[in-house]
Amino acid sequence: MAPISAKDIRALLAQQNGAAEKAPTLRHKYRAKACEADGIKFPSLRERGRYFTLSQLKREGEVLFFLRQVPFHLPGGKKYVLDFLVFWSDGRVTAEDVKGVRTPRYQLAKSLVEAVYRPLVIEEI
Repeated sequence: MAPISAKDIRALLAQQNGAAEKAPTLRHKYRAKACEADGIKFPSLRERGRYFTLSQLKREGEVLFFLRQVPFHLPGGKKYVLDFLVFWSDGRVTAEDVKGVRTPRYQLAKSLVEAVYRPLVIEEI
């Protein structure tokens, strides 16, 4: 007879208690919580909040319009996706990235985009 593993014991106890064994829940590496608003899926609550702010500024006339998830093509076949490109009523255009954690990889990609697409400066929100 084969020995019983700890996993088998947990499964038997769960059956006896009438509860199924729960699968582990997957979490985002930096605890960002995906959400949805206006039929748009956002990777984080912070990005959704910025979307609401820009929508309000658009209604008030401060922002003409804004674009979401704008791709920038980089050398080597790489692509950087900017969160928002905002066109203000006073003629300014700002590039915005909503960030919670500024990783070394992000900082490198940001500096590469700013070098290739000069005079673009990415503002971190």
